[in-house]
Amino acid sequence: MNSNTNQVANKLDSDSDSSTLSACTPASSERPVVLGLIRLMRPRQWIKNAFVLAPLIFAGQFLELYAVSQALLAFVLFSLASSATYIINDLRDIEEDRKHPVKSIKRPLASGWVKPVHAYPLLAVLYAVLIGGFFVQPEVMGVIVSYLLLNLAYSYWLKYQPVLDIFTIAIGFVLRVYAGAMAIDVPVSSWMFVTTLSLALFLAAIKRRQELTLSGEAGRKVLKMYSVSIVDKFAEISATGALLFYSFFVMSARPELVVTVPFVLFGLFRYWYIVEFLGEGESPTDALLTDKQLMLTVLGWVLASLWALWPTGMGA
Repeated sequence: MNSNTNQVANKLDSDSDSSTLSACTPASSERPVVLGLIRLMRPRQWIKNAFVLAPLIFAGQFLELYAVSQALLAFVLFSLASSATYIINDLRDIEEDRKHPVKSIKRPLASGWVKPVHAYPLLAVLYAVLIGGFFVQPEVMGVIVSYLLLNLAYSYWLKYQPVLDIFTIAIGFVLRVYAGAMAIDVPVSSWMFVTTLSLALFLAAIKRRQELTLSGEAGRKVLKMYSVSIVDKFAEISATGALLFYSFFVMSARPELVVTVPFVLFGLFRYWYIVEFLGEGESPTDALLTDKQLMLTVLGWVLASLWALWPTGMGA
């Protein structure tokens, strides 16, 4: 594996957004604040909210226009909520981020591109839109409020608690799935719950592993209470659980989806490969968007799931 310095450099080079932060770009004061505010919302991270759409697929309602529209609306609301949590977290961690080798360059607040005085009005607008969401999807917004409160606790306390910090991140993904189920009025199966939790724990554990590898204990306070070996064990347990629970779910509840199991297995293998040998994984979103094989695997899983469930018209 490359050294920590080389991994950080490669990460910056491979990140398409970081090209705007190179030495060839204007100083932060010369860049439009609006672009900085958009970046502060981290729209690239909205891909995580695709978990909101999972119930739409598994319930076999992806051909129903009303269900699709409701799921997409829930996706938008959850994306705005996640942007609000990112802004709060960045405001809270601005001084720590300035000491981080990557965040000090990539984060608009830490780099000085955006000032806190600009961030607060944007945060108010996002909350105003979310309040409006109660009039169109009150059940979904109930889940989103839980997500916002959980992340508020994370920003101020849970992120400093070992193991709890990983579970908090994972529960956020479970809430995404639950919001998607509320949007189309279907129950969340126990299999979907435990599979999502296991997969999210795997991604969160890998994130902590790469933060340790790339930045050491200086990157985040909680990292002082972790080691690479222990988070590797967390990741192994979680990955195994995700595969087993998904397979049990397919065989017991959706046997037509057995064709998707190889995609899940390959995706786990490929993700671990790009973590171990390519130095990715600190950001699951960047890992997905920069690795063609991983992107094709996810696309293949989606297409295989749609193909398998298309003729059935099965409900939840």
